[in-house]
Amino acid sequence: MSAVSESSIGESACTQWKKRPEGGGRFAIWLIRGIARHAGRKVARLLLGPITIYFLLMRAPERRASIAYLERALGRPTRWIDGARHIHTFASTILDRVFLLSGRLEYFKVTISGLDDVHRQLDKHQGVLLFGSHLGSFEVMRVLARQRPDYVIRVVLDKGHNAAMTQLLDALDPAIAANVIDAAQDGPSLMLAIQQAVAQGHLVALLADRVYKDDASEPATFLGHVARFPRAPWLIASVLHVPVVLAFGLYRGGNRYDLAFESFSDGLHIPRAERPHALSALIQRYAGRLEHYARLAPYNWFNFYDFWDSADDELRIRPAPTDLAAAEPMAAAARCAVGPADGRDRTSLRGP
Repeated sequence: MSAVSESSIGESACTQWKKRPEGGGRFAIWLIRGIARHAGRKVARLLLGPITIYFLLMRAPERRASIAYLERALGRPTRWIDGARHIHTFASTILDRVFLLSGRLEYFKVTISGLDDVHRQLDKHQGVLLFGSHLGSFEVMRVLARQRPDYVIRVVLDKGHNAAMTQLLDALDPAIAANVIDAAQDGPSLMLAIQQAVAQGHLVALLADRVYKDDASEPATFLGHVARFPRAPWLIASVLHVPVVLAFGLYRGGNRYDLAFESFSDGLHIPRAERPHALSALIQRYAGRLEHYARLAPYNWFNFYDFWDSADDELRIRPAPTDLAAAEPMAAAARCAVGPADGRDRTSLRGP
């Protein structure tokens, strides 16, 4: 058995995908930034064709994962052209991040729904947890800053996960970088930072769809098959008792995005004895909403690995924690990193 295969035993598909070399690296990131900022979006979009061809030809695991996912989402046999559209959509959102994070929102036509849910919660002067996913663009949430500049939006991300992307974020918008909650800190410190942010009435954003090797997870039906979702975001919500809002920024081609917000909970209050069952029900409900939007915009799915990963389910199941002290102790929360420095889904088909 090779060294690579030995090291991958017991690892989820997502964890193995993280270890794959990035397609591009630091030079590619800054090249795209330079072309986009100096030549404009129309010129920069000419790069999307070659990028799509490169990944179709050179990134076989991601290509296979794309085809497998699309067959479930579309309900029909999938062709190479579907895979190309999938990757092109992904590359388009990567490019648009340069403009979104630079505040160049005038380039885009964003249709917003459900924003009143966010306003209603934040107008109570309490914090809100904003749960996103790797479906579409999370950076398009920047329209919130324009709609309500009084909002303070904090994103949870691992600043050391990808040094090049962290530097890019600092260059594009130092104010966003200053509001980052670093997911690399230890679990209790991370939990305290999130708690302090919501206590100050901030909106704290994190992703709730990926499971890594050491994360406690819960099975839920997604696109007709069982997948595993992290428990950590829901444990955070159940401990903090603050409202939870779901967010989906769907790319619709050209310069068009649909930004949808849904109020998921006004605050979770779960008795300890009921927590395992309640978490399972919450995660299944979340998976149902994720499936709804995945079917609305199937090419926006940016988890380019075997999301269902059934081969190692037994290795990844963890006992359901019944109190905060048993909640991994928030270490899995660090895996819910979100935003511009989350690494792989910037110029490559790897993911945080």
